[in-house]
Amino acid sequence: MAKKAEDAKNPKKQSEVAKAAKGLFYGMALHGMVTYALRLRMHMENLFMLITMGDMLGIPVLPPYYSLRLLPYAVPSLKTWKQTLLRDRDITDSLY
Repeated sequence: MAKKAEDAKNPKKQSEVAKAAKGLFYGMALHGMVTYALRLRMHMENLFMLITMGDMLGIPVLPPYYSLRLLPYAVPSLKTWKQTLLRDRDITDSLY
């Protein structure tokens, strides 16, 4: 009877060990690459928004026709983009 109870807990232990090993591998090998990819994506999106909607900040890069054509795709992230670019920066912001 005790052996059956022990066998029932064993798969749970194995899954916990596998989960811990997966987290360890992620932390050692992939975390840096994932954070770099996310940071690169953020910078590319900010650059795209600056090129397309820069005239809102006084930086006309594209003619208004193309900006208006791309406006429906940019509207969902427009508010956060403006807050990101116009917020006050501190020297400690560059420290990670």
